Amino acid sequence: MTEQNRQTHAHPDRTAELKKELLSWIQIIVCAAVIAFLLNSFIIANSRVPSASMENTIMTGDRVIGSRLSYKFFGDPKRGDIIIFRWPDNEKILFVKRIIGLPGDTVEIRDGAVYLNGSETALEEPYLREPMIAEPDMSFTVPENAYFCMGDNRNESMDARYWKNTFVYRDKILAKVLFRYWPGIRAIH
Repeated sequence: MTEQNRQTHAHPDRTAELKKELLSWIQIIVCAAVIAFLLNSFIIANSRVPSASMENTIMTGDRVIGSRLSYKFFGDPKRGDIIIFRWPDNEKILFVKRIIGLPGDTVEIRDGAVYLNGSETALEEPYLREPMIAEPDMSFTVPENAYFCMGDNRNESMDARYWKNTFVYRDKILAKVLFRYWPGIRAIH
C-alpha cells in the first residue's frame, strides 16, 4: 500500500474520532446545563444584592445562594432568617431581607428600635450595622401565612416599612440564604 493510500484510509478514522470527541463534549455541556437548570429550579436559588440594605451582613454586590428545600422539608421560616423572595410590590424583582415578624406578630417601630407583641424590651439585633434613626412610630400586625422583613442596614433599607404591599407571603419565599459565594465563600447568619 502506498503512503497516499494509507493517508486516505486513515482520514475517515480520524474524522470519526473527532466527531465522537465533539459529540462527547456536547453531551457533557448539555448534561451540565440540565443539572444547573434543575438545581436552580428545585434545590437552590441565587441572588445578587444590589444595595447596602443588608450591610454589614451582606455587602453591596455580594452574590448569595439559598436553599429552596429549607422550608419545604425542614420547618417554617423563623425570626432572624435571611430569605430570598419575590418583592410584594413587583414579583419580577427578587429581594434579600431578614425576617423580623412572624404570622400573628405585632411589630412596632418606635424610638429607633423594634418591639414585638407589646413587649417593652426592644428586639435584640446584634447584626444591625448601626442604630436605626428614629422615625415616626409604626405598627404592623402580620397576617396569617405572611412575614415582616427588614434590612440589616435599617437607615439604608427599602423594606417592609415602606412597601405598598407590606408583607411577604409564604408562597413568595424562594429560599433561605445559606452563604455568600461571591466575592469569596462565607456562611450567612
